[in-house]
Amino acid sequence: MNDNNKASGYHGGGIDSVISVDEVTRQAAAIAEDISLEQLDELAGNAPHVSINNLVAGYGQMEILHNFNLRVGKAQSLCLIGPNGAGKSTILHAIFGFNRIFSGSIEIGTGDDKLDVTDLTPSQKLSQAGIAYILQDKSIFPGMTVEENLWMGGFLKDKPQEAKAAAEKVFDKYTRLADRRKHKAGVLSGGERRLLEISRALVMNPEILLVDEPSIGLEPRFIDMVFEILDDLQNKEKKTIIMVEQNAKKGLEFADIGYVLVSGQVAIAGTGDELLANPKVGELFLGG
Repeated sequence: MNDNNKASGYHGGGIDSVISVDEVTRQAAAIAEDISLEQLDELAGNAPHVSINNLVAGYGQMEILHNFNLRVGKAQSLCLIGPNGAGKSTILHAIFGFNRIFSGSIEIGTGDDKLDVTDLTPSQKLSQAGIAYILQDKSIFPGMTVEENLWMGGFLKDKPQEAKAAAEKVFDKYTRLADRRKHKAGVLSGGERRLLEISRALVMNPEILLVDEPSIGLEPRFIDMVFEILDDLQNKEKKTIIMVEQNAKKGLEFADIGYVLVSGQVAIAGTGDELLANPKVGELFLGG
């Protein structure tokens, strides 16, 4: 193979230079490290707010995650990267209750305030544990107005007026949405739709945000806007963020912690900056 056709990384380069998913998985498995719980705890500041313990989870009879462990501190951010099929979204689904858990546990909080949420329903996780899931693109209701979409985010509120009051707080924060409150959501730009998706999750004032592919399908200027919003939510409002992001460079630049997943397990873990500086991670996931 000549230099012009040399494979340069997952999601990097032209058609001739992109490594297949199977090859990325093979190469990532080859550089996997032995990650201890002590390392994960240290990355979480030795005070994890979200803990996943020896989790085996998947769909139907299929196990995707194999004795998976995760630690994130309060108001920290974690970015999960890896090849397709590595189990990244399965982790978010497991935390929120969208798939089958065969064994293991998911806990929120520390000490006497620790809550085992493993068997809670998604509605219970949102209302009792403050966990919100921000889905990939196309989760808005295009035929409803921006305002009505926000009201839908408060569906667990005891009274409709409580949802409307919470929506007003979101409008106060994001005037871009307030200016479009009576517009049908279907006419919003891609960036505005993503802002609406994030904002709808905020109506219940969650503590933990599960964010699935925030940059997918967006122009670069809107990608920057979305990450600025997430940065504000983490650093000013002290939200804990667990994110799956195919744009590995952008995700790791944002996150405090990064995990590289391979075949349902953590292959490499470190700070976002450490993973960005890791040449092996760079070759496979950052385009060289």
